Amino acid sequence: MNEIFTNIQMQLKEELDEKRYEHTIGVMYTAASLAMRYGVMMHQAILAGLLHDCAKAIPNDEKLELCKKYGIIVSDVERENPSLLHAKLGAYIAREKYGVMDDEVLHAIYVHTTGEPGMSTLDKILFVADYIEPNRDSQPNLEYVRKIAFWDLNQAMEGILYDTLEYLKKSDKQIDSMTQKTYEYYASTKES
Repeated sequence: MNEIFTNIQMQLKEELDEKRYEHTIGVMYTAASLAMRYGVMMHQAILAGLLHDCAKAIPNDEKLELCKKYGIIVSDVERENPSLLHAKLGAYIAREKYGVMDDEVLHAIYVHTTGEPGMSTLDKILFVADYIEPNRDSQPNLEYVRKIAFWDLNQAMEGILYDTLEYLKKSDKQIDSMTQKTYEYYASTKES
């Protein structure tokens, strides 16, 4: 398994710019730590963390073309903001280029940008790890989310999604309806 991870790391180092590669390694280690905390198979978290941004460096117009070619459904918001497609396209590339056949890993990659209601623990681990990894430093409420992530994944999800929606509203950017639905789902899971 270590050889597989090493080979993927070497390929990604060639494909991603230095900052994105460092982020990827940070997500991999953070996902592994969260997997240990929540009893998820560590190799799944490592693989998902490594490959979550494997389609990030593809130019946006090419992302749209590849989605059309491979039959990946593109929403109106994604068509307007093709950078969001790196998650869906990344799951496809993880399977086709990197040989990942683990549906749980592929699903975690697929939903790591917008989330979705009722995510698996692995899905949530990748989503949260992407936000809190050590190279991040400018997200709102980052220290709080880093602390709560090891205590309550659902609460971490809610905090990240709230901050994301607030950022998008203040920046006057389009909000993907799935992000809104996911926030509402996790906001409703709070203990009374």
